[in-house]
Amino acid sequence: MTLVTDTAVKALLTTATSTQVRPRYEGSNICTWIGFKHVNYLVEEAVLDHFRQAGLPARALYEEHGLGLDLVSIDTRILHAFHMDDHAEAQVVPWTKDEDSTLGFKVTVQVERDGEIHKAVTSKVRVSLRTDTYLEAAGEVPGQLARFAVARLGDDLEREPGTAAPAEEEILAALTAGQNAYAWKWNIPYPYCHFTERIQMSGYLRLMEEGKDRFVADRGISIKTLLDDRRWIPVVPRSDIRILDEALMEEDLYTVYTVEEVFKDFTYTSRMDWYVLREGKLVKTATGRIVHGYALIENRRDWKLVNFDQRVLDALNGKAPTA
Repeated sequence: MTLVTDTAVKALLTTATSTQVRPRYEGSNICTWIGFKHVNYLVEEAVLDHFRQAGLPARALYEEHGLGLDLVSIDTRILHAFHMDDHAEAQVVPWTKDEDSTLGFKVTVQVERDGEIHKAVTSKVRVSLRTDTYLEAAGEVPGQLARFAVARLGDDLEREPGTAAPAEEEILAALTAGQNAYAWKWNIPYPYCHFTERIQMSGYLRLMEEGKDRFVADRGISIKTLLDDRRWIPVVPRSDIRILDEALMEEDLYTVYTVEEVFKDFTYTSRMDWYVLREGKLVKTATGRIVHGYALIENRRDWKLVNFDQRVLDALNGKAPTA
């Protein structure tokens, strides 16, 4: 039976689907609230199930046609907090124009609260189908999917040219020079990768979460510090990541977390950029942004948003603490 049919592709591109989703237990790190990374995992699962319902599951696309399903962009707004054991409904609406070279989807996740249905998450997702050549030469891509197939992630974009790198031991200093930023080097392990060789979107989401953790610890306001001092926890109303090129298993990845804007004393936006060193040049493989605020834990069920105090503002702005 042929996997890729006109009917299946039409369903993929035009028919909305819905699926039931639950956040994973792992995502509940403070009380029973679910972090932004696992909220994005719900969005990813909804998109994967959309492919399944169209009759084009990720496994079959790869095994039969050598096409790796890669989320290459995810832009998510969180409108209501998720909790452990929540049972939500995710709706996926195709959002691909005739001239697009990636598959687009709009995802809405709804959750019930006290008998009322709330729109909890909205997200825009782009997908590429990466032709696999790692194990064997890829066969011919089915014509109905050809415009979404790429030989390398980012081939559909106008890539930034790589920049000449300084000596390897000076790269981190060069990437943060003159910026309100924090950076680190990390060797990509296989659990962050998929399709045998490259880091996947969920890997970048994990690094985005780690970036926040490392940054605030470096500024003296670590997650545990503010928890112990005043029961403050970070909250994320929005995050987005876009893959620009491929980063491969066991390559060194340079991650830069830069504070772009502190909005009054309520939220701050940070940009994250990822680079690999290839042939003496720094190549940007992904970029994204995350918006953070803080909330006060009122009890085991409830929290409320709070304004930054001077200590936190000084840390976010890279200033010495006030006396």
